[in-house]
Amino acid sequence: MKYVLAVDQGTTSTRAILFDTALKVVATSQDEFDQHFPQSGWVEHVPEDLWASSAGTCRAVIERAGVDPRDILSIGITNQRETTIVWDKTTGQPIHNAIVWQDRRTAAYCDTLRAAGHGDMFADRTGLLIDPYFSATKLKWILDHVDGARARARRGELLFGTVDSFLIWKLTGGAVHATDATNAARTMLYDIRKGRWSQTICDLFDIPMQMLPEVRDSADDFGTCRADLFGRAIPIRGVAGDQQAATIGQACFQPGMLKATYGTGCFALLNTGATPVQSNNRLLTTIAYQLNGQPTYALEGSIFIAGAVVQWLRDGVQIIRAASETQGLAEQADPTQNVVLVPAFTGLGAPYWNAECRGAVFGLTRNSGPAEFARAALESVAFQTRDLLEAMTSDLAGQGGGQQGKAILRVDGGMSASDWAMQFLADMINGPVDRPQILETTALGVAWLAGMHVGAMPGQEEFARHWALEREFQPQMDPALRDQKYAAWRRAVDATLGF
Repeated sequence: MKYVLAVDQGTTSTRAILFDTALKVVATSQDEFDQHFPQSGWVEHVPEDLWASSAGTCRAVIERAGVDPRDILSIGITNQRETTIVWDKTTGQPIHNAIVWQDRRTAAYCDTLRAAGHGDMFADRTGLLIDPYFSATKLKWILDHVDGARARARRGELLFGTVDSFLIWKLTGGAVHATDATNAARTMLYDIRKGRWSQTICDLFDIPMQMLPEVRDSADDFGTCRADLFGRAIPIRGVAGDQQAATIGQACFQPGMLKATYGTGCFALLNTGATPVQSNNRLLTTIAYQLNGQPTYALEGSIFIAGAVVQWLRDGVQIIRAASETQGLAEQADPTQNVVLVPAFTGLGAPYWNAECRGAVFGLTRNSGPAEFARAALESVAFQTRDLLEAMTSDLAGQGGGQQGKAILRVDGGMSASDWAMQFLADMINGPVDRPQILETTALGVAWLAGMHVGAMPGQEEFARHWALEREFQPQMDPALRDQKYAAWRRAVDATLGF
């Protein structure tokens, strides 16, 4: 047998998954790492934790599977996006902690950029809104706040990268400084129409362009890992940001196909084909994947807090011991109570894009308890997903696109394993929700990229035929109750934004 190794470097943990060339999971390994919160709204990782957990899980999964490293044909890397790292080109030593995608420290500077009238330029060139979420203002913050950093960058001593670039650099022993188009498209520095870094934007931020990685296709040559790491020099042949990798893993190759991944956040991507669709509803225009030099575009809506709201129940308010308890609690919740949780712990994402608002709970009674909180937490994810889908539908309709009838939503990620949450999601969007047999679609997507590029896995059409349904959830809720619950959510969001 031959294999492909997928590295899935996420926000709270890193996983390594070994696939055989028939796209079946052979073995997995996972390692959690610490989150750091220096101030309210600030989120950091120690870059060496990201590297150590990536290398460690790869070694562990190879050992667990008992395979010969010579039988591993290629490596694919998928990663948390927008998280920003700057490191010394010679030593590989980061000059600051990684600033995580959730971090909001540059919110005031983003306000200044919007007030100066730069919004349309960023939307047109990058497809993105001006927001602390993206890498550019994080990179500027590091150059502004680390002594001597900008001068060193101008001298060519420092490199910038999202997590994929940092891992590629470490895996190749500093031989390759590269990224793929999906990750470049999330930096707020990349012109997604022209397919190159924007000199205009780099000048605006005073970012030396020599810091930036080379941008390659999602299935491409990203160098070869050091032979001493895993027993042989394995080529790296696939790279994609986690949400784009999941879109690929869900085989959403046709315009109009839609997927939502429920991890720490929730991210919905709608394939729009070879044409970038400009949103009128504060959604993002991004690159879904790029193959053979040709980008395929998508509309994306980002929810900052999805699975993280369950982590908050466990670690923050400590009303559950394990995430798996939420489904049972939700089923026990008092149906006469209408507790609404707006989990804006680090602001609200699409379609609101408010970095300053914070979480709130509405409708509490004397009898509200863990069950009602658990139900409200799971419901909040479905409400936010409906917000995204309605905005996407409106954008497509405004440009004469869209599908006839209701789109089928393909879901993945940890929370998609909850039957209760997925049934409520189907009820709330009033449409089918399809859950695949393989929930590890992020790793599957990048494994396919890496395997396809070395000729060991099938092409797009055959790969799409491999996609297999595990369960379809159909809406069952009374329409009046659906409208009532969603109206309560919208009132709660308005109140949260107002506060």
